[in-house]
Amino acid sequence: FAPGDFLRMTKQYLPHLARLCLISTFLEDGIRMWFQWNEQKDYIEATWGCGYFLATCFVLLNLTGQLGGCVLILSRNFVQYACFGLFGVIALQTVAYSILWDIKFLMRNLALGGGLLLLLAESRSEGKSMFAGVPSMGESSPKQYMQLGGRVLLVLMFMTLLHFDPSFFSILQNMVGTALIILVAIGFKTKLAALTLVIWLLAINVYFNAFWTVPAYKPMHDFLKYDFFQTTSVIGGLLLVVALGPGGVSMDEKKKEW
Repeated sequence: FAPGDFLRMTKQYLPHLARLCLISTFLEDGIRMWFQWNEQKDYIEATWGCGYFLATCFVLLNLTGQLGGCVLILSRNFVQYACFGLFGVIALQTVAYSILWDIKFLMRNLALGGGLLLLLAESRSEGKSMFAGVPSMGESSPKQYMQLGGRVLLVLMFMTLLHFDPSFFSILQNMVGTALIILVAIGFKTKLAALTLVIWLLAINVYFNAFWTVPAYKPMHDFLKYDFFQTTSVIGGLLLVVALGPGGVSMDEKKKEW
């Protein structure tokens, strides 16, 4: 069973599934802003001392930016603008929630950005380029570098999953995971490596981030839910790699020239 067979069977569904997974964390966070409006507003107001009006604007911007971006991406309208809007939301949250100083959360946010870069590359490949009149070094040059950047950033997610303890299973998981990460980053046997990572990440996600097993009133429920949907978004990014391939800046592409 080769990745080619899998791709042929899923060709028409895979990009849709990838997009749905990719935006899941923004969708969940946007909905959370709606249901926890007052808590979020009070948190920002207390942390930054910015007053009622600015705190309300922050929550409103998060809510509309994320839900609006998700609707545009799923409906395939103005995808590039939606991606830039979601990049803005990631940057805003990174500063507002002091994620900058938490290396694990920062890496995960960068991985989310990687997924959005791949989505941006996919929307460019559909010929709806924002830079239509701008001469470039070759038609797909910016797209190739977006795909490279997206792949490298996605890999950061896995670096937060490596466990440094001496058990056999942990060492094996780290070795296999690191090998697959490197393959995706350099673009060698990319589709197979990305598909294997999707399966691995899916198993880890369902096993470790089972937020539905924790009562909703416990803080752990929210933490696990946040982790679950962030991981699902990275799975979406990897599915885009499986669907689109690694792009021009990769070993797989160079191999064709040899």
